[in-house]
Amino acid sequence: MSRILLHSLVFPPERNSTAYLMADLATGLRHLGHDVTVLTTTPHYHGNSPATLDRQSSARAWAGLLHRTEYQGIPVWHVTVRSKRDTLWRRAPDFIWFHLVSLAASLRTIPTQDVVIATSPPLTIGLISALLGARWRCASVYRVAELFPDLLIRHGAVKSRALINGLEWVERMVYRHNTMIVVIAEQFARVVRERGVAPDRVRVIPDFVDTDFFLPLPRDSAFAREHQLAPGFVVMYAGNIGLVQDWESVLAAAAALKDQPITHVIVGDGTRHEWLGQEIARRGLVNVKLMGYQPRELMPAINASCDLALIPMTRSGARDGFPSKVYSLMACGKPILASTGADSEMAAMIGDARCGRVVTPEEPAEYIAAVRRAFAERDELQAEGLRGRQFVEQRYSRAAVAGAYATLIDSLTQPS
Repeated sequence: MSRILLHSLVFPPERNSTAYLMADLATGLRHLGHDVTVLTTTPHYHGNSPATLDRQSSARAWAGLLHRTEYQGIPVWHVTVRSKRDTLWRRAPDFIWFHLVSLAASLRTIPTQDVVIATSPPLTIGLISALLGARWRCASVYRVAELFPDLLIRHGAVKSRALINGLEWVERMVYRHNTMIVVIAEQFARVVRERGVAPDRVRVIPDFVDTDFFLPLPRDSAFAREHQLAPGFVVMYAGNIGLVQDWESVLAAAAALKDQPITHVIVGDGTRHEWLGQEIARRGLVNVKLMGYQPRELMPAINASCDLALIPMTRSGARDGFPSKVYSLMACGKPILASTGADSEMAAMIGDARCGRVVTPEEPAEYIAAVRRAFAERDELQAEGLRGRQFVEQRYSRAAVAGAYATLIDSLTQPS
């Protein structure tokens, strides 16, 4: 079997969706007999700090710049970084530091590998994966979870023409110098191929979900009772509160439906959490509950406490990203209301599974009408959700997707 390095900005004990996905991939590949090593950062999201590893580190290197832990028997090397900065530009030095120490670790600490798999974001990790592949003379795989720099440009995070040109150059180098580009959705594959990557160097491998962890649970739970979610009709979003979500439609619906027994619940953290709280207060929306970050262990119960699960994407967010939460919501048996393009992959998935409703992003009237319709058809929602559960069990289990990566790895390491 092959020696595989998973290179990711985040990994447990970090607590976000990418960290959990990479952990599941690592354990899935190890279960299939591969020798897996992980290279990541120290925990730095949600108030975490390198101190989170103090009791877990079995070794340190380079005066504490690297920590070594184990995750279910898999060696994990953590590059020490600061707690997450609040803007992209304040985070840039930490990305550069992570990249430099990653390269140094390949020279001094991590043994030779057969395959390197790096996941975005950030885009620049794809350059490092290519350099690591060159250093070990092995295959390198760049996983496209979000389209960069497209996402940054469309949301105005990058406006300088010179900087945009620089990021587009980085993107071309990433695509040119990695052995294989793995995308999580066919809509991304089309874009990557249009940008000059040969079709035989592009592989679509979707995200996946732990169907043993994310399960349909009773709606009435300790979480629902604690937050008074048991009565009434609950529309819920749980995840990152950022720039790619269509919050204006959500707020407009709360205002339009204030006389109905419908509550919008928003759970999570992110760059727009503070703004969202201010808007809810300014508009006097007593039918919106805004909560902070919740641990992953509570997510099945949190998902269970709603009647309708929300994925409110902006136009550019729907075009440049594919939220992994769609899989976990389906696994929990929740009907979905998604703001996404009618021709998007997420819309196609929801349509194929017959597990929800799709509206045009940034069209509040459509969103409001969809919530009204779901409320009127609430007796049908449970059946919708269970169809979603059956759909992901058949197509998006952890074992199925780990097997797809294993097939790719075999093709990259076995003599032709």
